Amino acid sequence: MDTKDFYCDFVLNNKISVIKEAETATVLAFRHTRPSWTLHIVIVPKQHVVSISDMNSLSVIEEIFSIAKDLINKYNLNSSNYKIITNGGEFQDSKHLHFHLVSGSQLL
Repeated sequence: MDTKDFYCDFVLNNKISVIKEAETATVLAFRHTRPSWTLHIVIVPKQHVVSISDMNSLSVIEEIFSIAKDLINKYNLNSSNYKIITNGGEFQDSKHLHFHLVSGSQLL
């Protein structure tokens, strides 16, 4: 199994600097390091979890979506557009559960 985990390997251990949008004891939301949308925020659990199917409790998902809701309101995205995207299995580049909150125009 591929153990590539950008979030544990670089973001959560502060090997790279990110612009934080929100942070709790268990979740971090930050500006994507290589955005592909006008607004591109990544929301990750701080504890290593590969995918939704590996979760023992859904409380962290509730916290992730609470942060997403706060960011949607902060940036007034209900009056424009937004998507919340996650991937699993072979579609998952980094083997750490993460959600993309994107809005605006696609850059790539």
